[in-house]
Amino acid sequence: MTTKMFLSEDEIPRQWYNLAADLPSPLLPPLGPDGNPISPDMLAPVFPMNLIEQEMCQDRWVDIPEGILEILYRWRPSPLYRAKALEKALGTPARIYYKNEAVSPAGSHKPNTAVAQAWYNKEFGIKKLTTETGAGQWGSALSFACSIIGLECKVFMVKISFEQKPYRKTMMQVWGGKCIPSPSSETQIGREILAKNPDTPGSLGIAISEAVEQAVSDTTGQTRYSLGSVLNHVMLHQTIIGLEAKKQLEKFGEKKVDVVIGCAGGGSNFAGLSFPFVNDKINGADIEIIPVEPASCPTLTRTPFTYDHGDVAKMTPLLAMHSLGHSFIPEPIHAGGLRYHGMAPLVSQAVVEGLLTPLAIQQLECFEAALTFARTEGIIIAPETSHAVASVIRKAKEAKEEGKEKVIIFNLSGHGLLDLAGYERYMAGALEDHEMPQDDIDKALEQIKNNPKPAINKSGKW
Repeated sequence: MTTKMFLSEDEIPRQWYNLAADLPSPLLPPLGPDGNPISPDMLAPVFPMNLIEQEMCQDRWVDIPEGILEILYRWRPSPLYRAKALEKALGTPARIYYKNEAVSPAGSHKPNTAVAQAWYNKEFGIKKLTTETGAGQWGSALSFACSIIGLECKVFMVKISFEQKPYRKTMMQVWGGKCIPSPSSETQIGREILAKNPDTPGSLGIAISEAVEQAVSDTTGQTRYSLGSVLNHVMLHQTIIGLEAKKQLEKFGEKKVDVVIGCAGGGSNFAGLSFPFVNDKINGADIEIIPVEPASCPTLTRTPFTYDHGDVAKMTPLLAMHSLGHSFIPEPIHAGGLRYHGMAPLVSQAVVEGLLTPLAIQQLECFEAALTFARTEGIIIAPETSHAVASVIRKAKEAKEEGKEKVIIFNLSGHGLLDLAGYERYMAGALEDHEMPQDDIDKALEQIKNNPKPAINKSGKW
């Protein structure tokens, strides 16, 4: 039996897929401080106009420029693997496949959009990008992309991850990026937060505020902000994953997919694999599509669909999304890339529509799944990816109990070679589960109770 499936370079997708064109109920617009929909020019100090156009695009297919493809060819198309050793260990009749995004230079799916964003900024005449990062995957990817394309890069890294994952900082520095622990004394919002709580572990919402502040305060106009998840154009760039995977599954001889799984923090790797399959579901396919998040940051599973800001300082527009509140400070779990307070509007609307089945899992079960995967398939995965694997194992066992053959595919969003401190603590029994108490969720949501309430638009088909 074939274990892995490659595509040749001439089979790489030459267009990205835009789910916004096919959602049964339209995506709700971002709102400005006055509660009215924002105009493209309101985003111009933050993003280049060519990316703003993609953010608001309603076309189903968007051409990938040749200049971007030339860089993506360095690791794309990425391989699709059949997890036969894991199947055997679980004794399941399910066939399990994983798209290995760990093969990129930065070791994750993040360069798919980092390269695109850096390329579009360069085309627009921008000289420097600022950004935030949680676990460091996005900061590493953007530093890599800026190095290749010729831009300066400054990264505000959530402080707890900066301390837990020091070699992420080193990766950024190798590629010429500058990495700052957030909150920092370099911005007004950072100084204000440190004055109130000097021991804060930080959050992605704080780091975003710092990065946006630095971008918009550049009076030369040569700096823009870059986001690694959440926004529509980021989801768009990542769909190359799922588009490749569909071609590879056909080459494996699979005619139907039963379950699609990805971990979900802001939504980018999950959307990248799943959105082409969501399109199939919209058009009648019987597929279960599962975004998996930490129980300690239950954005999709335990929060309302609301309008909220993407950052603590409320410098970003109000987005219609599931949110724990922009001031939410998550528990310092090792899956730093899944600690964001909100979820991509496209993912959130797909949940509202009933196209997705969100799931929250505790970190001890996730690390146990990661060890099972490493001891069968051999790959040490990122703590974020372990959430997907934990869900895969549940589904594979369910197939065994039901005696049904199922095709399960998940996104291996990144390797865990710089996350070994988390593995070490797990194997030493030093990690704990963090179930977020309802009182804490209620308190977190209190801050946004007066935000505009989005319409709950759904077709009722799912």
